[in-house]
Amino acid sequence: MTTDPLLLTGEVDDATSRLLRTAASFDAADLAAASLLPDWTRGHVLAHLARNADGFVNLLTAARTGEPVPMYASPEARAADIEAGAGRPPAEHLDDLRRSADRFTEAVAAMPVEAWAATVQTRRGPWPAALLVWGRLREIEVHHLDLAADYRPADWSEAFAHRLLHEVAAHHAGQPAPPSMVLRFDGAGHELVIGERADAPIIAGPAPDLAAWLIGRDGGDALAVTPDGPLPTPPEWI
Repeated sequence: MTTDPLLLTGEVDDATSRLLRTAASFDAADLAAASLLPDWTRGHVLAHLARNADGFVNLLTAARTGEPVPMYASPEARAADIEAGAGRPPAEHLDDLRRSADRFTEAVAAMPVEAWAATVQTRRGPWPAALLVWGRLREIEVHHLDLAADYRPADWSEAFAHRLLHEVAAHHAGQPAPPSMVLRFDGAGHELVIGERADAPIIAGPAPDLAAWLIGRDGGDALAVTPDGPLPTPPEWI
């Protein structure tokens, strides 16, 4: 990912607005209903998204100040905060989402140009600070699907879907013994190859559907396989 992070801020704002509209439609029963994530309600997903925004604020602060500010105090604290926030009333969820999103926006605006070149420590290892805005956008868009609230991969922008597809394909290609497949998506003049190309099935379809299937958020009903046969099982993506 080489996109200037500031070019993505408008996409983050738009994605946040869509998320807030969905969250505003939930009553208490909706929040207690199951999400697409195992053992998580919609309330868990919204609590995670709010705390994730604050985690990214911590990483932006680390990049700006040079201090080793962790994304979360600990894995246990992260899990406890999500669990504690999951059962809140709808108005509290919505207020928390708005306020945490505003804090993220303010932290991005406070970044001097040179701070984007820093490296920060995420939950899964070091990351360039320049990827943090993309990381937040990805969290919002993917977890909006997880709310199981009539938000679909087709609601993603083409630009987001293409970036996600390239990122996930590169991740899978770097794993030990990934299943071989060739990804062809509508409107693109090239293809992505995972594993060995020889005899690999060709998976074709819209970029949003390919990306959602590749991260385990879609069954792949809109995709075509050549030669005819079942879709391969993508490696786990987190």
